[in-house]
Amino acid sequence: MHFFYKTLFIRKIKMSDKHTKTDVILIGAGIMSATLGSLIKELAPDWEITIFERLEKAGEESSNEWNNAGTGHAALCELNYTPEKLDGSIDINKAVKINEQFNVSKQFWSYLVDRHLIEDPQEFIMPLPHMSLVHGEENVSFLKKRFEALSSHPLFEEMEFSEDPEKLKEWIPLIMEDRTSNQPIAATKIDSGTDVNFGALTHKMLDYLQSQYTNIFYNQSVEKIKRTDDGGWEVKVRDVKSGTIEYHTAKFLFIGAGGGSLPLLQKTGIPESKHIGGFPVSGLFLVCNDPEIVEQHHAKVYGKAAVGAPPMSVPHLDTRYIDNKKSLLFGPFAGFSPKFLKTGSNMDLLRTIKTYNVLTMLAAGAKNIPLTKYLVEQLMLSKEQRIEELREFIPNAKAEDWDIIVAGQRVQVIKDTEEGGKGALQFGTEVVSAADGSVAALLGASPGASTAVHVMLEVLEKCFPQYMPEWESKIKEMIPSYGVSLEDNPELIHEVQNATDMTLGLGKKARLLQEA
Repeated sequence: MHFFYKTLFIRKIKMSDKHTKTDVILIGAGIMSATLGSLIKELAPDWEITIFERLEKAGEESSNEWNNAGTGHAALCELNYTPEKLDGSIDINKAVKINEQFNVSKQFWSYLVDRHLIEDPQEFIMPLPHMSLVHGEENVSFLKKRFEALSSHPLFEEMEFSEDPEKLKEWIPLIMEDRTSNQPIAATKIDSGTDVNFGALTHKMLDYLQSQYTNIFYNQSVEKIKRTDDGGWEVKVRDVKSGTIEYHTAKFLFIGAGGGSLPLLQKTGIPESKHIGGFPVSGLFLVCNDPEIVEQHHAKVYGKAAVGAPPMSVPHLDTRYIDNKKSLLFGPFAGFSPKFLKTGSNMDLLRTIKTYNVLTMLAAGAKNIPLTKYLVEQLMLSKEQRIEELREFIPNAKAEDWDIIVAGQRVQVIKDTEEGGKGALQFGTEVVSAADGSVAALLGASPGASTAVHVMLEVLEKCFPQYMPEWESKIKEMIPSYGVSLEDNPELIHEVQNATDMTLGLGKKARLLQEA
């Protein structure tokens, strides 16, 4: 009898119908929710914010420092952001746009540091040269044209170019050592690049939010999402450890769950969630922690993707600062897994295929057979084959000096577009929101975290247009370039960059100290 009543008690707890109201619900405790929450708390300090995270800690998926390359994506070294046009000229529009967006992020981080809302910027951002490296006459010609196009722009005026092997030995000694190829080689270098620990930054911003009485709940899985009669949203949340069910309602819901955002967006049932699918891509990196090797390289060096390879596979050799320790990472090596998160299920992909997006998904599959083949081939590579690819960068690399780590899962957006037709695979970050602005979700991948502040401002503009006039002056206090094109205001570029560099420790003095 005692066992019977005990069982009833446990079942009653698990079936709890607790209902809680809040102003804003954020799903996922990663860099995106941390950024949006921090912006809202500064703009509307009286609003109550609640965050739900399925894992035990914050920033453990795409925001985790080991699950991404930590590149402050500013288009300083990523060649895929500057395509060559049919007439042979270089299109720098996307590079300029991404650089401006990263500058927006740095301004907001600087604001948080200046006001002691977060501390110790060197724990999440470090100055580090960004470089592009190419081999072969055709690629060298492309890089030189790219340099000429970018360096004439105020945002990239510090960029240097060299095809002199002696100069390259100064810039990248580890890469140039024992290099015997007679192929032409060239590189660009810009010292204003950064290495960003997005995991550490996420924790700092969430610590700030908690100090402002934000509710952050871990081990909480959002099971259902439904519209309330008053136009808000109700989420059914299950404690993954105890099984307890609770219901929470809010006027505004944001889904920032990385690869897990798509299935959660589908649960809302909004029309904007239709005809959208996701294609998961896994990745691996080679990592070296040998101090003698690590100290020979001080840069993020991006190469050019192989013919037929997707943009997310651009090879790069990166210096990383994680927990005050330098490492080298090389990759990424792409692969395929049906999981949408590292901690996800092998059923994730199948569960997102619905009657309303099945044709979109089938069209994408038909269009991307070469991509699928490429991913499978990458997945089958042995460690020695991966080391051989590394030797394109470090000719004398030894397998025993490098370990393999599994990077984060990425879910590329698939949708119907005018340009790409049905089932077009998207490479980038995208906000999907309801027409009334009551719910928004972030989908996609790179440049992702680097442009988080710009993207979350886009969420605010889409979802809270009625508040933007009264918020504008505060936003400009946080982000001086808000509403202004840096491209058209070179004086503002220098003013903003000097201010953020001083606060974040990214100026020339900081770079010299790091190199020493």
